Amino acid sequence: MDAIPILTTIFSVPVVLLILVFVILQRAIKFVPQNRAYVIQRFGKFKEVQEAGLNFVVPFIDKIAADRSLKEQAVNVPSQSAITRDNISLTVDGVLYFRVVDAVKATYGVDDYVFAVTQLAQTTMRSELGKMELDKTFEERDVLNTNIVAAINEAAAPWGIQVMRYEIKDIEPPQSVMQAMEQQMKAERVKRAQILESEGDRQAAINRAEGNKASVVLSAEAEKEEQVLMAQGEASALVAVADAKAKALKMIGDAANTESGQKAVQLELASKAIQAKEKIAKESSIILLPDGSSDAASLVAESMAIIQKISGNGGSNKDKKETYVGVPPSKRNTKGK
Repeated sequence: MDAIPILTTIFSVPVVLLILVFVILQRAIKFVPQNRAYVIQRFGKFKEVQEAGLNFVVPFIDKIAADRSLKEQAVNVPSQSAITRDNISLTVDGVLYFRVVDAVKATYGVDDYVFAVTQLAQTTMRSELGKMELDKTFEERDVLNTNIVAAINEAAAPWGIQVMRYEIKDIEPPQSVMQAMEQQMKAERVKRAQILESEGDRQAAINRAEGNKASVVLSAEAEKEEQVLMAQGEASALVAVADAKAKALKMIGDAANTESGQKAVQLELASKAIQAKEKIAKESSIILLPDGSSDAASLVAESMAIIQKISGNGGSNKDKKETYVGVPPSKRNTKGK
């Protein structure tokens, strides 16, 4: 009997109304997270897109048809086989980065936009690889990625999808092509090594030639400097000798002007005359006869005559003739006869 009043109180009209209001408010108020979008339908028809923040819907009438993330998403593109323009089969995989820019198109334009954009990336990649040769796929990977992104964006525009970038992870050619590429790379490395070696030899030869040239130039300059110094030394020596002779002659001349100097000169000339007579007696047929004169003037005159005679005959013994030096016999003093 006591339970009936309690149930009556619980299920009273105010309590029921309060519970109903709470449920309605809970279903009517929607808090949309950041970088997300709610697609709202009313009676099965698109009504609006609610973005981040506080939003309201009509309970039991409006419904959240789709909850779309607006963040950039990364999806692995499965590996697949593709044929290049030069008929080389490649196995290629990659990563696709995209985001939803239109929640309505992503909801109503395609059933599964992630699957759709992945398949589109695969087909586009095969198409772009078919336009390029094998070498270009390795050299122009950035160009290939750009072309794939442009082609996907053009095809995925009705889906509300924007592809940010596409990155090829790996390009794997057949084993036979790999071996040929390795041989080619090995040949290129050998070629570069030979070129570098030849360049090194050429540079070394140039350096040696320049060194030899510099050595020859320095040697020539040193020899030139040596010759200049020797010439200057010889000139200085000649000047010094000439100066010494001039000084000696000046001193002799100064001494000859004195009485004692004249006597010294006469004595020197007399000594030379005696030496000349000894030489004539040994090497010539000249007969030296004493003239009985003993003064210095006579000796000097006689010495000069002997010297001139020797200079004229040159000391030769050919056609020896008797020559009298001094006073002729006819004019000599005949005392004692």
